Amino acid sequence: MSGSAGLSTHVLDTARGRPAAGIALQLHAVEESGQRRLLNTAVTNQDGRTDAPLIERGTLTIGTYELTFHVAAYFEGLAGVSQPPFLDSVTLRFTVADTAAHYHVPLLVSPWSYSTYRGS
Repeated sequence: MSGSAGLSTHVLDTARGRPAAGIALQLHAVEESGQRRLLNTAVTNQDGRTDAPLIERGTLTIGTYELTFHVAAYFEGLAGVSQPPFLDSVTLRFTVADTAAHYHVPLLVSPWSYSTYRGS
């Protein structure tokens, strides 16, 4: 069913084994020219998720997107973390090819590394 997709995210602190609350993030569309267009901003809640989808179901379009997570503020002041933290912000650039599918793009992050995957 075309147009039923949406986009969501969550952040897990893999060093502490729990959701990462309070991380500010931005979602941009990346145009063919390379220009970035801001689509949404959010902050992760106590579950490490945004309170609403970043793109609502039915409005996701084919294209390239960037999710930027500002993780330095989250890691500042934590015991055992270098100050300033090694990671400042993490940008994930990904492509949506199937508008009938839901895209879930999580960030698994520690003070020194990160990974992601395409969820559903």
